[in-house]
Amino acid sequence: MSNIYHVSKTGNDSNRGTEEFPFLTISKAASLADEGDTVIVHEGVYRESVSPSHGARNEAGRITYMAAEGERAVIKGSEILENWEETDGLWKAEVSNTLFGNFNPFTDVLDGDWLARPLDYPKHTGMVYINEEALWEASHEEELREKEMTWYAVCDEEKTTVFVHLDGRNPNTACMEINVRQTCFYPEKTGMNYITVRGFEMAHAATPWAPPTSHQIGMLGVHWARGWIIENNILHDSRCCAVSVGKELSTGHHLYSKYHRKAGYHYQYEAMLAATRLGWSRETIGSHIIRNNIIYHCGQNGIVGHLGGSYSEIYGNEIYHIADKGEFWGHEVGAIKLHALIDTQIHHNHIHHCLMGVWFDWQAQGARLSCNLFHDNGIDMKWEVTHGPHLVDNNIFGSEQNFQNAAQGGAYVHNLFMGGMFHYPVLDRSTPYHLPHSTEMMGCSLVYGGDDRFYNNIFLNTQKAENRRFRTGLSMFNGSPDSLEEYIQTVWEKFGRCDALQFGSVPQPFYTAHNYYGDGVPPYDRDHTSVSCETQSFAKIEADENGDIYLSLTLDERFAELHPIPVNTERLDVPRISEAPYENPDGSPISIDSDFFGHSRSENPTSGPIENLTAGTVRILLKKAK
Repeated sequence: MSNIYHVSKTGNDSNRGTEEFPFLTISKAASLADEGDTVIVHEGVYRESVSPSHGARNEAGRITYMAAEGERAVIKGSEILENWEETDGLWKAEVSNTLFGNFNPFTDVLDGDWLARPLDYPKHTGMVYINEEALWEASHEEELREKEMTWYAVCDEEKTTVFVHLDGRNPNTACMEINVRQTCFYPEKTGMNYITVRGFEMAHAATPWAPPTSHQIGMLGVHWARGWIIENNILHDSRCCAVSVGKELSTGHHLYSKYHRKAGYHYQYEAMLAATRLGWSRETIGSHIIRNNIIYHCGQNGIVGHLGGSYSEIYGNEIYHIADKGEFWGHEVGAIKLHALIDTQIHHNHIHHCLMGVWFDWQAQGARLSCNLFHDNGIDMKWEVTHGPHLVDNNIFGSEQNFQNAAQGGAYVHNLFMGGMFHYPVLDRSTPYHLPHSTEMMGCSLVYGGDDRFYNNIFLNTQKAENRRFRTGLSMFNGSPDSLEEYIQTVWEKFGRCDALQFGSVPQPFYTAHNYYGDGVPPYDRDHTSVSCETQSFAKIEADENGDIYLSLTLDERFAELHPIPVNTERLDVPRISEAPYENPDGSPISIDSDFFGHSRSENPTSGPIENLTAGTVRILLKKAK
């Protein structure tokens, strides 16, 4: 018989966990909750790291953790730090190291594979907050004195002393918090299947750097399991990653940066093979649902995963201000950064003000990116070393840099591209491809470039270098952030304008039809079904005074000359390398028969993501403010 456990700030862990006699901690309930049970958490701030002791064998036995209806239940990895003393223009407070136990975030250095180097001064997983606002970690005491809203810590065997330089505020009259715990909700054991986490706010986790060759720890994570549902949560201020559906420890942990015996991709390949020996398959790992969450202010990722996110569905999330702060960076950042996302479906998300929007890397076979809204990111989308089939349809890409394509075998259908794009081959690492809808490896290949399909898109060029809207706070700091600024500038110089022609200059075939090229974007010169014009679109995405988000643009009258035809599995054929069809995860055929808003497309569909779009000037509501 199923149990319902209640948790309340007025409770006691010696209670029975009923509504009348609730537990005090979520952890107490998590030690008991088993198949079919529900844990209801009532209003309050719970400063603990929850590790469920049990999972379920199947969907029928799902275990649910949920905030009580209409109540704000917050799980924090931080503790309040009081008794601040002013000294020489700074404030300081001391805390006994017994608060941290065996893990002190202020001595825990961010490090690992593909973290950008050199770091002139190490950064830590510790963080300091004033009234929920994260301060910047100063690299040294001199920098602390030079810049406001910074912190610096000095640790010895017995105590940790935290110094802050504020903007005139008195920390004794504010809520000052420091990271203490690495996670908020994360099983210590793998295989805790079929768990739902619903309606919580989680914040202030001292999460580590999480590349695909490490144990990928998130503030909230599944830890190598199957069938989780993560929904309707507010997740913010994780030092690195908010949600992890990633790799566990036994398949390797930062071996590249630790040993340097071989190239990093060798270790990544070995991690995939080790996971396969552990039983990585559709029946055992992945198939998670991550929906309707709000995720923001994290240093590396909103959602991260390698292998463990396969067969998942990610939708309805708003993700913003990820990796844009610039205290540290590396080649594993993004609102969503997934490796080996086999058959994973990412749709109807709103991603903005991030260094990188989505970055899909290695083995994205069967993945689909559909009906998402991107704007004000450094780069909206990147696909890397995957061989297809992968499908990108009905998206609106509104940032200055839309697309890095280091893959092949992709289909890009009914999208709106407003900014720059860049293509490059990857001829120094052979990467796997799989049998259709399977983790079983079929072969390996280099990425030569091409074998892509571009049908029924709109290409514009409104994001000019002189009008760059993406900014970070990097100018404040020295060291590694400079390399990030250099990276952003280099990328801009490489693909600072929309140019589909470059995708045809590759060793493999390039398929294109019924696209609209405005703002003087050069078309693919062998495509005689598309329309090209110099008409300025003045396209932009902006919010009004109510927070509603609109798209405005002008299309030339020649837009009416396009006569697109429907796109489906049959028309897309198969990529040359994987020879797998573009189809749904269940093997059924795909038909791009609805638009960004879910409206049905006619037998003579409209190019771009919005059906019945016409020539002339339009202003379209994309999203209502909540």
